[in-house]
Amino acid sequence: MSLVAQSALDAEAFADYLTVHENKSLLRFLTCGSVDDGKSTLIGRLLYDTKLLFEDQLATLSSDSRKHGTTGEDLDFALLVDGLAAEREQGITIDVAYRFFTTEKRKFIVADTPGHEQYTRNMATGASNSDLAVILVDARQGILTQTRRHSFIVSLLGIRHVVLAVNKIDLVGFSQARFDEIVAEYRAFAADFGFETLVAVPLSARFGDNVLEPSANTPWYDGPTLVQHLETVEVEDRAIRAPFRMPVQWVNRPNLDFRGFSGTIAGGTVRPGDAVVVASSGRTSKVRAIVTADGALAQAGAGEAVTLTLEDEVDISRGDIIAAADARPEVSDQFAAHLIWMVDEPLLPGRPYLIKAGTRTVAATFTEIKHKIDVNTFQKLAAKTLALNEVAVVNVSTQDPIAFDRFSDLPATGAFIVIDRMTNATVGAGMIDFGLRRATNVHWQALEVTKASRAEMKRQKPVVLWFTGLSGAGKSTIANLVEKKLHELSRHTYMLDGDNVRHGLNRDLGFTEADRVENIRRVAETAKLFVDAGLIVLVSFISPFRAERRMARELVEAGEFVEIFVDTPLAVAEERDVKGLYKRARKGEIKNFTGIDSPYEAPESPEIHLHAAEQSAAEAAERIVAYMLDNGYLG
Repeated sequence: MSLVAQSALDAEAFADYLTVHENKSLLRFLTCGSVDDGKSTLIGRLLYDTKLLFEDQLATLSSDSRKHGTTGEDLDFALLVDGLAAEREQGITIDVAYRFFTTEKRKFIVADTPGHEQYTRNMATGASNSDLAVILVDARQGILTQTRRHSFIVSLLGIRHVVLAVNKIDLVGFSQARFDEIVAEYRAFAADFGFETLVAVPLSARFGDNVLEPSANTPWYDGPTLVQHLETVEVEDRAIRAPFRMPVQWVNRPNLDFRGFSGTIAGGTVRPGDAVVVASSGRTSKVRAIVTADGALAQAGAGEAVTLTLEDEVDISRGDIIAAADARPEVSDQFAAHLIWMVDEPLLPGRPYLIKAGTRTVAATFTEIKHKIDVNTFQKLAAKTLALNEVAVVNVSTQDPIAFDRFSDLPATGAFIVIDRMTNATVGAGMIDFGLRRATNVHWQALEVTKASRAEMKRQKPVVLWFTGLSGAGKSTIANLVEKKLHELSRHTYMLDGDNVRHGLNRDLGFTEADRVENIRRVAETAKLFVDAGLIVLVSFISPFRAERRMARELVEAGEFVEIFVDTPLAVAEERDVKGLYKRARKGEIKNFTGIDSPYEAPESPEIHLHAAEQSAAEAAERIVAYMLDNGYLG
């Protein structure tokens, strides 16, 4: 055979090889479990046994094993994954590490997630994109709290295929009795998690027993090796079977002649001519074309990034969901959800947060914690707040309605993240269970007598004068003087004072952070009603947290909220202490007292900043009235 002919055959064989590998199915899975169960070691072993390491990587691994390893003279496979210096020094995984490997039958993307409790949020991140979970258990330790927590989160995030990898079986003498004991315990507590497949494998990630090839050390085990199961498990893509959904990422308008809506299809399939609906508005149209960089498509499905053009001019913006007209998502501003809390600062019902669902971000509050779930017993426990890594069922209220599906039906449109409005940090992850039916039965009643007409009759502009400062700062004294002056000017006012409100509207609330947040939420909603009545409402509350003061501001229209910071040094406030509260707080008789054992977050840019130690209450009141005259509040 000539060299030319041989070269042609080699090229054809190589092309066939690439075609085979391109068409192999892809399985995304994660490894999880408690600390030191061997997750990183297992992934390192998979990379090594599937011959995906280059010589220089092996040389580096050998060198690093001598320097950082924990396996004596053997290669420490965990070092292939634990890339952060902090991880190598401590021998733990902190971040989520993603690795790719392949066998003759399948391609894999594996997420190595951390085992430490404080990094549970990272584990949830890895699980959110996985089809299967490999949950490792140290054969010596058995089922631990973190094993239960990770298994519960795996079930919450919709993963229906699980491998229970009983690792380090070599350290218990390859005991079948120990393996059977662990498997029985795991199956008992995971019985209600809804896993479609649960396969238990005894293995030693360090030595490779039952990882790629069956182990002679476990003749009593006749099941598949880990890789054999990963190669053959059938994972159904629920997104393909779901009704068509596409969250709009971008309105594509390169010129006057083209208007398309770009995004990644979250569920189902779409073809030109299909009837679609904009979920939020209910406007319908038909798909004219499916446009991509490579040309128009006859059909597109879940996971594909496309641009849709429609036959009608329909108002669509980023954050809208285009859906199948005959299978619409639910649209509501209230829903129930499971929530995983991911930061040290507790969740406080009533505090304003941001929720990002798909491509839409809206303001929201958690109106109720229905119950939290004990990860050891899975009992439902009463709770007023949520701490780091706790899981709960909550009710959520959003400022504007959003379109969603149940998470169990379509995770892509049933999941959301919670964002702290002050720091922009992600603080929670949620899975929508269902919309609250009562939300669809409550509508704004059209009223013919408006806020503007009420205010015009009173010859004033309605406004909230929000006095904030430490206890003893002089807020109520100044507010009383302001109201007296406004009364002399024949203006219509109402005063909401912190102490007085707690005798009635808020008598059921204490002074924990959660109760303080709810205290301000109720007062802010009440103040909003008084503003709608055309009144000037004076609100005198410590209101120590910026987030709640911001929430109160956003309840009313621009220009209807004036923040007045009565700035008094703590020492001066303590000297005044006419109620003796500071003395009692210093003795520990009053808990959660602002300025002593609970923080006060001073306003950053109040409309009026009063230095109460440098001016009299009468002077402060005159300044506030002058501000109102200058800004048109008094007609």
